Amino acid sequence: MQTIGLIGGMSWESSAAYYEALNTGVEKRLGDLHSARTVMASVDFAEVTALQEAEDWDAVAALLVAAAQGVERAGADFLMLCTTTFHRVADQVAAAVDIPLLHLADVLADACVANDVKEVGFLGTTFAMERSFFTDRLRERGLTVHVPQPDHHETVNRIIYDELVHGRVVTKSRRTMVGLVDELWDAGAGAVILGCTELELLVHQSDANIPVLGSTSLHVEAALARALA
Repeated sequence: MQTIGLIGGMSWESSAAYYEALNTGVEKRLGDLHSARTVMASVDFAEVTALQEAEDWDAVAALLVAAAQGVERAGADFLMLCTTTFHRVADQVAAAVDIPLLHLADVLADACVANDVKEVGFLGTTFAMERSFFTDRLRERGLTVHVPQPDHHETVNRIIYDELVHGRVVTKSRRTMVGLVDELWDAGAGAVILGCTELELLVHQSDANIPVLGSTSLHVEAALARALA
């Protein structure tokens, strides 16, 4: 079993979901008392979020590079960023280490291609929906990417930052997000990506009429396939 390197803390709720899913996945595949070999560096979400809001991406990159290099020194065989928004500096992080980075956008694109999805909806933070660093990587794989109308972006952001990163799952917010999934379906999406790790705490496949691609679940599945190959 390879050792999986995790850069977490963005938020710790999503990092906990990664840790739990990796370990339950190994237990399911290997049985008995098996658990995942992992090394995690967890950053201060408030610190990196403040730097993001200040558009100081060099400082964000420096923090995550330092975390990644620490994880590499601790014995990780490959690296995961347990976040979507901070994939904004994924290329800088990947360039600073000698182990592979399992890029979340590549994993999601692979899932779309495998399911013959050519048009996909994307839900995430305002930053991830309005900037092209993540969706462009999906488009490079031939996908058409739909995001909600701009007047919905702040609502999604509020649900993520005011509720989900604090572990609060609100029924009204679930209805709001499911309504956005339906709007993306109407726009032509054949599936919807939950492009923020915390959104899987809120929206489930049973809530939607089209395939829901959970970023955390798919990222974890790809990591397990690599670690146990």
